[in-house]
Amino acid sequence: MQTQSFADSASTNHTGSSLISGKAIQGTRVYSPAGEELGHIEDVMIDATSGKTVYGVLEFGGFLGIGSDHHAIPFGKLKYDTAREGYVTDLTKEQLENAPKQDESWRENRDWQQRSHDYYGVAPYWL
Repeated sequence: MQTQSFADSASTNHTGSSLISGKAIQGTRVYSPAGEELGHIEDVMIDATSGKTVYGVLEFGGFLGIGSDHHAIPFGKLKYDTAREGYVTDLTKEQLENAPKQDESWRENRDWQQRSHDYYGVAPYWL
């Protein structure tokens, strides 16, 4: 399996450039290490100050969007796989189910963000 980081990947951009729009990322499937489809990227969160792509918001579970959860996953946990035309993460379905729950304030809640980054084992983007 060939994986590339987001920054190194042209993913769905067929121009040969490594730049990709947020619209092109939306809807891209996400797979577990075992190849199980976990969901798809619903949105991308960018830090307005630094310009860094911080989170891929994964729509997970449910059926046709009903009963699904959304998990803001640090983008460093997602690697683009050209063969699958989707992102692969080392996270399992169980890890996603046990992730820190988001509330309405998660975008501003530094405590939740810190717990989330700790849970996923990724350095916080603001450091």
